[in-house]
Amino acid sequence: MKAFLYYLSLPFLFVLNRLPFCVLYLFSDIIYYLIYYVVRYRRHIVRDNLVKSFPEKELSEIKKIEKRFYSSLCDFFVEIIKLYGMSEKNIRKRMVITGVDEMNRRLLEGHSCVCYMGHFFNWEYATSLSLYFNDKDVVVGDIYHPLENRYYDLLMKKMRDQYGAESITMANTLRRIVQMVKENKKYVIGFVADQVPTWESINHWIDFFHRDTPVFTGTEKIARRTSASLFFVKIKRVKRGYYTAHFELFADDASKMEEFEPTNRYYQLLEKQIRENPELWLWTHNRWKRTRAGYEEHERLRAERKKRLYGDAGQTSSQK
Repeated sequence: MKAFLYYLSLPFLFVLNRLPFCVLYLFSDIIYYLIYYVVRYRRHIVRDNLVKSFPEKELSEIKKIEKRFYSSLCDFFVEIIKLYGMSEKNIRKRMVITGVDEMNRRLLEGHSCVCYMGHFFNWEYATSLSLYFNDKDVVVGDIYHPLENRYYDLLMKKMRDQYGAESITMANTLRRIVQMVKENKKYVIGFVADQVPTWESINHWIDFFHRDTPVFTGTEKIARRTSASLFFVKIKRVKRGYYTAHFELFADDASKMEEFEPTNRYYQLLEKQIRENPELWLWTHNRWKRTRAGYEEHERLRAERKKRLYGDAGQTSSQK
């Protein structure tokens, strides 16, 4: 069925890919009306996220942000379709990247570069970063979570790799980076690090938009282990279809930072970026679905399961 849906959609995607941006944005406007007013796609999640994140704003202002967000989301979809096969000249025009000189300086001084990003439109255009590096001993790449449909996943991977970047799955991240280190290669890799961690991977909580928020810390663990320099990718939309991405250095060497300090700093920068342009962050993402109370209940049930399976020895091991 997944293969059938993929091949059924290919002709439609091919036609859309060949259309000019002006036509695609007209299509985006139509889709916006349908998903916002008719389908009402995840509107309850978006409204709840916005209201709780901006308690200082009136509901009328929240609704304006909400509508602009859905419009930006629809633009994001058509821009991804258009990204496949986009020429180097065109992508450089539509995503202007700055901060590369600072990254090259850190690479020359022996440090790899970890680039923290958020689900901020249009983060997919930032895969063109690889166009700015020519050194074969520097691996430029991005970390991604594979799609459930392997056919669409292969298509997305091919799109992300078209400018010379290497797409690395989350599950293979540490293994691949260790391999780079053994080969004496430096890396410049983007991590979209604002995702919801699984219950088992939660080990740190922060205050993010007035809420107790569990966060991934795997990115900083890799950065600390490899003494990487840390960059925050600040994306701005200049106008419809045109963006800038500034790679801003916020730590010379992650190994010299306290535990959780890189993660805390990243979320501070991310929240600031979102507050400046809230309509450009992915509010449909149910970011706060895991609570501390839920985590404590999950840990309690896990301890009970271990006790039933292994008895007192399993409980003692769990406590350790």
